[in-house]
Amino acid sequence: MPVSYVRRHGFTVSVAATALVCAVLVVPLVRGTAAQIGPTPAPPAGTDRLAQMDATRVDLVAGGSEARYRAQEVLSGRGFNEAVGRTPGVQGSILLDADGAVVPGQSKISVDLDQLKSDSNLRDSYIKRSTLQTARYPTADFAVNSVPGLPIPLPTSGSATFQLEGDLTVHGVTRPTTWRASARFADGEVTGTATTTVLISDFGMEPPRAGPVLSIEDSVTLELDVKAAVAPSIADLLDPQT
Repeated sequence: MPVSYVRRHGFTVSVAATALVCAVLVVPLVRGTAAQIGPTPAPPAGTDRLAQMDATRVDLVAGGSEARYRAQEVLSGRGFNEAVGRTPGVQGSILLDADGAVVPGQSKISVDLDQLKSDSNLRDSYIKRSTLQTARYPTADFAVNSVPGLPIPLPTSGSATFQLEGDLTVHGVTRPTTWRASARFADGEVTGTATTTVLISDFGMEPPRAGPVLSIEDSVTLELDVKAAVAPSIADLLDPQT
């Protein structure tokens, strides 16, 4: 066999063998490196809005707010009467992102129904025991979903009218509810009122009848007087001009 033929084919076999060795050694190494690097991890769900530095939180001041109900009733021997019950047990907060959108799960107002008091202890006892059943459902909770009309960023002075839209839960039943609200702004503080009208029967309850109460309207007006503080955003805290 000629020497040139052996050399030529021997060289070809050598190149092929080298390529095979490289494939055996290099491919697993590349795969291992890729596995270590991996894809860019996605941020945890639900952290996109909360991570924004310019989110704004409005916190209700403890002891500075009051919730009320107003109901028209007919009393024996007295005719029509407006029953008003009040509770100072109001707490909660609303968190807004940079665009003024409410952050779900971080915006709720809770009312302690067990502290409700009117001008009649008999009425209060009956409502708590038989109507609201506060031993089982001690609070009314309003999960805020949106605030149409609220100026963003929040003003540092002046007043505004807007709405609070969300889900009201009373007596274990949840219904979408819209409140008409107005507020005044001054030095990081917000004071305001909000009102809405609901039907007692919509929440699985019967209008109460106790003692001299002959009847009470199904429609009830709910009112909130609130005092709140605006917590500065992280962006404001880091801005030397603020």
